[in-house]
Amino acid sequence: MTAADRSDAATASTANEYIALEQEFGAHNYHPLPVVVAHGEGARVWDVDGKRYLDFLAAYSALNFGHRHPAILAAARDQLEHVTLTSRAVFTDQLGAFERDLAELTGKEMVLAMNSGAEGVESAIKIARKWGYEVKGVDSDRAKIIVCEDNFHGRTTTIVSFSTDPTARTGFGPYTPGFSHVPFGDIEALGEALADPDVVAFLFEPIQGEAGVIVPHDGYLRAVRELCSKHNVLMIADEIQSGLGRAGYTFACDHEGVTPDMYILGKALGGGIMPLSAVAANHDILGVLTPGTHGSTFGGNPLACAIGRTVLGLLRTGEIQERSRVLGDKMLRTLRDAGLPTVTAVRGRGLWAGIELTLAAGPARTHCETLLERGLIVKDTHATTLRLAPPLVIEEDDLDWALEQFLEVLSGS
Repeated sequence: MTAADRSDAATASTANEYIALEQEFGAHNYHPLPVVVAHGEGARVWDVDGKRYLDFLAAYSALNFGHRHPAILAAARDQLEHVTLTSRAVFTDQLGAFERDLAELTGKEMVLAMNSGAEGVESAIKIARKWGYEVKGVDSDRAKIIVCEDNFHGRTTTIVSFSTDPTARTGFGPYTPGFSHVPFGDIEALGEALADPDVVAFLFEPIQGEAGVIVPHDGYLRAVRELCSKHNVLMIADEIQSGLGRAGYTFACDHEGVTPDMYILGKALGGGIMPLSAVAANHDILGVLTPGTHGSTFGGNPLACAIGRTVLGLLRTGEIQERSRVLGDKMLRTLRDAGLPTVTAVRGRGLWAGIELTLAAGPARTHCETLLERGLIVKDTHATTLRLAPPLVIEEDDLDWALEQFLEVLSGS
């Protein structure tokens, strides 16, 4: 069905009526932009009235390969004709192959397949604690995990317990113990924290996305690797947003040639079709899980795994990573060289950027709404930052047009 067909089918309801339905019957845990998307193709979407937009959000990097990628759609359609769910009570012909392919991509020996990114983080926490007791020898119920200030790892009760964002945290106590904070990028503080013999892991984002696409200084990831090895602490990289090509490499840690002890992956792993997350680590870490210690009814389902295998195949060529790196360099250079009076900083790596606005520029949300009127979907974070994360398949002409819109809107004129 074309965008025009979808628009015709929607004549009985206006965009405002669709929005009103969500407002009346849905929990108000999001503040969406006023657009009702009905169709997507590549880096473009169309609303119910047939207006076209460039998607510069990509579902927070879940759509790295764009909307309705033909190879990913074909894999989903084929698997739909066979079997979609069995539970882990039996083996399937998709899970083992997915685990093998992801182990190969990460250079790890084992994989645990889950669904959402938050499930991946929760799984990593459980694994790290059990590893701490059974392998490192930490006394029972004393395991500590070090995290960074301004982190974002999800919204479960355990995860918000170690958030420093008042909006995400306030009102959800009592909080889960066992976590301590250090400033992101502060190696000295991290070294002091890891010296505690009860610390089992350092959980961090190589690039902090929700915080505003905060990129650490060069050498930080190498220093983290050295400190974790020195103190026998697991280095756990949450690459749910930064991984799978977004930052110009397969993993953001690749920028410094660093390999963590554990990867947490999600979002783009499901090809923009199915929730699919995973933890990848070696046998001496993931091997602490035994039957009954962890599980998920939908985790590793055949439909998600068939899609995930196709995503991994697309990543194996390195083409999407190179595209992210080349187009991302152009995007960042254009924004930085423009000397925009409303902008204090442009941070980013690959096709991922955070544009920090001056206080005089007003709320970032206002600029998002202006850009939406021009045909660009972009979202703010923390009131002062615009996040740019188009699908990695975006055409260069579309990127050029989008950059023109950003420069005009942020020119201050």
